[in-house]
Amino acid sequence: MPVLQRREFIVQGSAVLAGIAGLYSPLAYAFPTRPGEKVIPWLDQPTESPDPVGIQTQLVWEDLDAFITPNDRFFSISHFDRPTIDDKAWSLDIGGLVKKPLKLTLADIKARPRQEVVFTVECSGNHGFPFFTGGIGNARWAGTPLAPILQEAGVLDSGIEVVFFGTDKGEVTIRDIKMQQNFARSMSLADAMNPDNLLCYEMNGAPLPAPSGFPLRLITPGWYGIANVKWLKGIEVRDTRFMSLLMGRDYVTIREEEHNGETVWAETSVGRALLKSAPAKVTRNDSGHRVVGAAWGAPIDRVELKIDQGPWMPAVIDHSEEAEYAWKIWSLDWPNPSPGEHTVTSRAISTAGQIQPAMDDPLIAKKHTYWESNGQVTRRIRIV
Repeated sequence: MPVLQRREFIVQGSAVLAGIAGLYSPLAYAFPTRPGEKVIPWLDQPTESPDPVGIQTQLVWEDLDAFITPNDRFFSISHFDRPTIDDKAWSLDIGGLVKKPLKLTLADIKARPRQEVVFTVECSGNHGFPFFTGGIGNARWAGTPLAPILQEAGVLDSGIEVVFFGTDKGEVTIRDIKMQQNFARSMSLADAMNPDNLLCYEMNGAPLPAPSGFPLRLITPGWYGIANVKWLKGIEVRDTRFMSLLMGRDYVTIREEEHNGETVWAETSVGRALLKSAPAKVTRNDSGHRVVGAAWGAPIDRVELKIDQGPWMPAVIDHSEEAEYAWKIWSLDWPNPSPGEHTVTSRAISTAGQIQPAMDDPLIAKKHTYWESNGQVTRRIRIV
């Protein structure tokens, strides 16, 4: 279905909604901004973060004004310490079940073929807490493909899992046993060999910033941020599935499922990103109001918007800048809104027909952890 196709729908309710439907224009783009427009702040602002060290930066949705998120505004999260690394003394070890273990300096990695990908990274806990609603950003990442390095090392036939270790570490207590653990995540060998995966040393044309993983990080397009290991120090091939704090104990989604009338509690490790969208801001100028937002997590067919309890209406996707793994920027003109408080809700629909779930959908309502919070996002705003 073409994104800009006009769709027939019946508007019931207020004259505001009728006006939106009647003046919907396929020529309206989210970026660049309209002359003279001003942003109306949302009423439901994030609460104060209880962990300003672990969560240092978040996207401020009202500030979304570009397809690419600047490095200094990109969200930054750490689970353990934030290491300071001397890139001249640093090296990356590739070992485990390989024929030829490798030790690569940053210069070695930069001398290899360079590849770029524009990829929207979202923390799987984004929108899981009132204080954490901006754990997302879109950047142009550059590095060298991972797959040729694994091929050069020569993975043995017994190797099925690839583990990525970060330099960051901390003390973990498991069943009264205290231990030091480095940040570590893994994926199957088949997933690791995806040609889009990068050993990344550059972000938006600049050396990778320290909060984003300097001097090297893993970039795995299509996966939640937790899989994109920062401050990378080692890669190890194993013959068994890898379970650690951030694979088998934390970053695990717990959900009730119905199996033949019986409730079963399912636990799954957070991995690939899920379909999602969110309203970013409402602006106004002499031409009227406009809602702007983003959609990501899957190939996007279209985005729909709902004001208050009105019908779903088609937004316009901005095609001036886009990439396979990047968010889609969308907008919808909102002429003559009535004064007072309103709610704004968006939902994305993928090219496969999947619809971003509502908050009362069993996929969300029966989820008992905050990870993979991809339910429809509703924002509140006051029009004067």
